Amino acid sequence: MKKSTIWLLAVVMAFAFAGLLYLQISYVDIILKTRSEQFDETVKQCLHQVSKNLELDETRRYLEDDINRDQNSFLYQNVIITDSDGGVQQIELQSFSSQKFQPRSSLSNQQTNSIVNTSRDLQKTLKQRYQYQGGLIDEVIYNILYTANLRPIQERVDFKKLNSYLKNEFINSGLNLPFVFSVINKDGNEVYRSGKIDGEPLASDIITQVLFPNDPPSKQNYLKVYFPTKGDYISNSITFIVPSVIFSMILLITFIFTIYIVFRQKRLSEMKNDFINNMTHELKTPVSTISLAAQMLKDSDITKSPEVFKHISGVINDETKRLGFLVEKVLQMSLFERQKATLKLKELDANDLIVSVANTFALKVEKYGGTLDLDLEALDSTIYVDEMHITNVLFNLMDNAVKYRRQDVPLALVVRTWNENGKLHISVEDNGIGIKKEYLKKVFDRFFRVPTGNKHDVKGFGLGLAYVRKIIEDHKGSIRAEQGNNNIGTKFIITLPLIKS
Repeated sequence: MKKSTIWLLAVVMAFAFAGLLYLQISYVDIILKTRSEQFDETVKQCLHQVSKNLELDETRRYLEDDINRDQNSFLYQNVIITDSDGGVQQIELQSFSSQKFQPRSSLSNQQTNSIVNTSRDLQKTLKQRYQYQGGLIDEVIYNILYTANLRPIQERVDFKKLNSYLKNEFINSGLNLPFVFSVINKDGNEVYRSGKIDGEPLASDIITQVLFPNDPPSKQNYLKVYFPTKGDYISNSITFIVPSVIFSMILLITFIFTIYIVFRQKRLSEMKNDFINNMTHELKTPVSTISLAAQMLKDSDITKSPEVFKHISGVINDETKRLGFLVEKVLQMSLFERQKATLKLKELDANDLIVSVANTFALKVEKYGGTLDLDLEALDSTIYVDEMHITNVLFNLMDNAVKYRRQDVPLALVVRTWNENGKLHISVEDNGIGIKKEYLKKVFDRFFRVPTGNKHDVKGFGLGLAYVRKIIEDHKGSIRAEQGNNNIGTKFIITLPLIKS
């Protein structure tokens, strides 16, 4: 698959996920706003009903006061009426006297034998009573309209009863939540608060209702209610959307990880193909050289010349070694396909192993006019390792020092050992061209090669240091690369567990 196709799929999928997340977030935002508006509207209806209840209470109180004040104005008397048969009927009539109305004459002094006259008197009495009650109602209305608002709100409202009204209305509306209410008088001062409020609530979270809306605007008092857990209540009402958002995020993370893996695998595939192509080209050269040398050896004239024969034999030997080196690289690559290398572990002294490798490698260093110094300070150097692989690790590090030496400066290669934190440390340091800081961690990746512009004509496949790291890690150790002293050259530091560990 082409990289452009992968990018196109990635962009399309990213756009789709972004759209999905945007729609979900918008949907959640709309739901939250709708639930908040519904909550506020329900609370306002409850407060309106509470305000109405307070008005009814005040009206009832005025009526009771007026009735109690005028209860002595009602008189009950017995009237004796003689019917047409000469019988006697006793009828109780209610008459009254009031400061507001003129009482009618006493019925006790009037007796009649006519039922018609008695009925007329009863109707007149009821009419006068109705007029009195109407006057009583008019007085109550007058007091409510013109005198009630002059009284302090503390005298007009029982705050405990107000709290009970609020609680009952909220519960009946399905809002069984803790709340705090306060009463603000007509002067704008808070005269009562039902509880404490942590912090300063937002103005949008406080719902206000006018107490006694019929009062003049300048005399109005206010009821303010705040629900501390309103946010949690509204959020809990949309918990059903949370799993959808979580699954969408999981899909998004999975998609991003998948795209990363695809690009990584494509890059490794390209590097692997480059490796195979490069290796094929490299293998052709020694094979063709050996084939040509073998054909030359068939010539009898060449066999008669010892110098030519020696030269051709040397070419065959060198190309055979080169071919063996290339084959070893292929084997190293196959090693990465397995999870772990097959190690033949045995007890070794790291100092002795380093001395052996240095003796073999010293000739190659001296060939380029360099020096190889050993500083073996480790007192405890016994390790449990695979001799062949650890030897290859040391050879690879030293060989890199030779490959990436500076042409105008003699090579100085130093190998040190020391003990620290119960482990063995081995460092291989050179004064070569070095590695830039941004590449120090990447040099251990497969197929990675530090860009040098081919200045030193160094050929390779980017497997050497990857092989070194894998072998060290399979031995439960670690390796890191650092810039040398004064940022000159490179230092590789290997850490291995001691056998006693």
